This record gives sequence, structure tokens and C-alpha cells, in this order.
Amino acid sequence: MLRLWGRMSSINVRKVAWTLRELDLDYERLEAGGSFGVVATPQYRQHNPNGLVPLLEDGEFTLWESNVIVRYLCAKHAPGTLYPEPLQARADAERWMDWQQTTFNPAGRDAFIQLVRTPAEKCDAQLLERSIAATERLLAMLDRHLADRAYLCGDRFTMADIPLGCEAHRWFNLPRTHGSWPHVERWYASLRARPPTDTVLDQPLQ
Repeated sequence: MLRLWGRMSSINVRKVAWTLRELDLDYERLEAGGSFGVVATPQYRQHNPNGLVPLLEDGEFTLWESNVIVRYLCAKHAPGTLYPEPLQARADAERWMDWQQTTFNPAGRDAFIQLVRTPAEKCDAQLLERSIAATERLLAMLDRHLADRAYLCGDRFTMADIPLGCEAHRWFNLPRTHGSWPHVERWYASLRARPPTDTVLDQPLQ
């Protein structure tokens, strides 16, 4: 059986849990990271020297880095559907997955930390506003992209939608007033309507 190590409060663990549910795969999830610990133990570090979550065990094979795990699972279990097989279509999906990690997530990270993990009296207002402004510029770009397509890569849900869907969940659930991004909101609503997002995108932010 597949084993997923990581706490569900982690956006990166959510990506993998959602993927496993989309693929209807049996798996066991073991709590790790944050208050659960585990990640600093020699046994865990043997498989993930970064000491981070998630970690996937597929028999004797272990894999870390959330978006890579999503790619691996989709390539193994859903080639031609969640995992596009034509090279250019696959590169398009991977582009958006990388954009989530290298651009969107760093832009919104400070807003998440300040609004969710920092006591109100210690909130850095300037850091918060910079993060919001940076993220809203990216949301405007994403909104334009989604204006004429149902999903990130066209009319079909693919692996590309999973990481950014998790990111959208975190952003739209921050305790603040949000701008209007109608195409992003429509896309996100279509993701939330997918049964595999239950128990994943209905988790509170921590």
C-alpha cells in the first residue's frame, strides 16, 4: 500500500492527498511535521534528508517534493488524462506546476504567515501588504489566462490544477477581504465541486 507522510495542514501534503483521491488509490497517511514531529528522526531523514513533508512510499521506492510526487502518481496511474502525454501538453502542465512553487507560493507566503500564524499584535503590516499586492498581480494574470478555458491547460482537468487549486484554497480562506477575480473564482469553484477535494480543500488553515 502507498504511504503518505505528512500533516494535512501542510499545503504540500494536501496536493498529494488530493492526487491520491483523484486516482482512487488506497493509501495510508501518517502524521508527520509540525507538532507531530517525526521529520527530524534518523529513520525519516534516511528517506527525506530535507526533513520536510510530504514523503511518499511506494513499496521500496520513496519520493519527496510535492509537485514531483503529483507528477509521478499521475504518470503512473493516469497517463493521457491527468498526466498529458504529448510533450507540449505535458510541458504546459508542468509550467503551471512550477509557477505555483516558484512564483505564486512565494508571493503569498508572507500574507499567510502574518494572517494565520502570527499573533495580531505582532503582525507586520508592511510585509502583509507587500505580499497581498504581489499575489494580486499574479491573480490578475491567472484570471486573464482562465478567461477562455475551463482549467489551466484547456477544457480538461489535469495535474496542473492540483497545486494551484491548493494554493487558491489557502489564499481565498485567508481572513481578509479579497478582490474580485471572476475566472479564478469560477475555476476554483469547479475544483471544489470535485468529490476528491473533500477532506482536502475543506481543511482549516493552520
